[in-house]
Amino acid sequence: MASANVTQVTDANFGAEIEQLKGLAVVDFWAVWCGPCQAIAPVIEQLAEQYAGKVKVAKLDTDSNQATAVRFNVRSIPTIMFFKDGKHVDTVIGADPRVKSILEGKIQQHLP
Repeated sequence: MASANVTQVTDANFGAEIEQLKGLAVVDFWAVWCGPCQAIAPVIEQLAEQYAGKVKVAKLDTDSNQATAVRFNVRSIPTIMFFKDGKHVDTVIGADPRVKSILEGKIQQHLP
């Protein structure tokens, strides 16, 4: 399912993979049963390829990793969170038809 450019993160490695990262990370909080999550998955993959080497793109399955989802108050999915130098700086919730341009805008806003 995931491309080589998308990192699968878990409760166990979220701190090391995202919160200790220098730079920008985009984390897609999703679940297998979530239709809108499946709908935006190709966009997440495209952004991971497009920004490879500039932005870390990760996915966290909220069913398997509830502690991290609860910690960041994820109440509906898909939720895409932006972390800059390990700090949560922005969030996009839902599968808007313009999701790619919305996410690209947020990436550009937070890239150095």
